[in-house]
Amino acid sequence: MGRLTRPGELDRAERGRVLGRLTAALVTAGRKAKETGAGRGRWLADVYLATAPRVPVRDLRTLEEHHYGLTGEALADDLVRTAAKATTAVGAVGGALAMAQFAAPPLLLSAPAQLVAETLVVAAIETKLIAELHEVYGVEVPGNGGQRALAFAIAWSKQRGVDPLAPGSVTLALGTAAKTALRNRMMRTLGRHLTTLGPFLTGAVAGGTLNHAATKRLATAVRDDLRKRGALPEGASAARREITSG
Repeated sequence: MGRLTRPGELDRAERGRVLGRLTAALVTAGRKAKETGAGRGRWLADVYLATAPRVPVRDLRTLEEHHYGLTGEALADDLVRTAAKATTAVGAVGGALAMAQFAAPPLLLSAPAQLVAETLVVAAIETKLIAELHEVYGVEVPGNGGQRALAFAIAWSKQRGVDPLAPGSVTLALGTAAKTALRNRMMRTLGRHLTTLGPFLTGAVAGGTLNHAATKRLATAVRDDLRKRGALPEGASAARREITSG
């Protein structure tokens, strides 16, 4: 999961191999979950919450270094482009794997696990994007690593930014409403990835296109929230004013 969420680290072939290994691991985990009677939505949300704290999130200084000195809105734009490119790639690779499975019918048995793998990776990429956009816009989310990861996971389920001033925005326990929202979001994302099971190249094209649009839509909503709640760092604000006036 960590490798699949790092921008630019994997080429298409290696991304496919890593996604395949994740799928195989989820087959085993899914069987165990079925034996315990865990529902698909609940199990999927539990796996997501278990992996969320392990997704690497960069601080503002590291982000600026990795994005060639960009700051403020320009940096946010680049983060969104990178994340959308990553989720597009996941959808395209998943579609290509599905195409291979249609050519070998017995392998279709692994399709549900493949969809779960794609869903988890896309959720992780988008959660990472949300966390790093908070860095860019100067919205500080308090708490330790686990608490912050949980806050960003909930933000992903709501498709909004975190409001640090809202009561209970950072907590160690998920309430019933938050758990339900998270399960519902995971299942909607899983449903979107059903398109990757289309025959031939239709799955790859549809999966990539839908992922790209969904990531861009999420980013727009989160950035609108963060503009209201935070203040860009002084240098970034100045740069933004200079660009606007130019």
